[in-house]
Amino acid sequence: MTRMPSDLERVLPGLLGLDHVGVAVADLDAAVTFYRDLLGLRVVHREENLDQQVAEVMLTSGKGGRDGDQLQLLMPLEENSVLRRFLVRRGGGGLHHVAYAVSDVRSASRVLRQCGVRLLYDAPRAGTRGSQINFVHPKDTGGVLLELVEHAGADPHSAQENGG
Repeated sequence: MTRMPSDLERVLPGLLGLDHVGVAVADLDAAVTFYRDLLGLRVVHREENLDQQVAEVMLTSGKGGRDGDQLQLLMPLEENSVLRRFLVRRGGGGLHHVAYAVSDVRSASRVLRQCGVRLLYDAPRAGTRGSQINFVHPKDTGGVLLELVEHAGADPHSAQENGG
């Protein structure tokens, strides 16, 4: 059972704010074309994350704070990957997760565990652009998979475009 934090613990330490929204897709190039050509989003990063078994593209509107709103498109690289099972279970793509930037993913994970919240990994794993990540189990969040992201660089949204 989730233990609600005391008044002194109400805010997750190091929470920096909303980082990005992750969308699972079956065809990464088609999804990039849609968001880029029809919505005017700009590709700011592209990579294959072998640890997570995904190909991913980060896009931004270029409006708002930092480098704008971030959208992450994710396509599975392996037939037996967790993301492929997600696509099959849902009958196609859709909202996969909501990510929050934190200054220290280990500390944030420790506090959440102390409150009885389940995390998917015992220790952070490699994420986009060298970040460290962990996920909060959707059964503890009302059905939404939450990602905690500790960025490797000073400004998580200042990466240059890598293809696209």
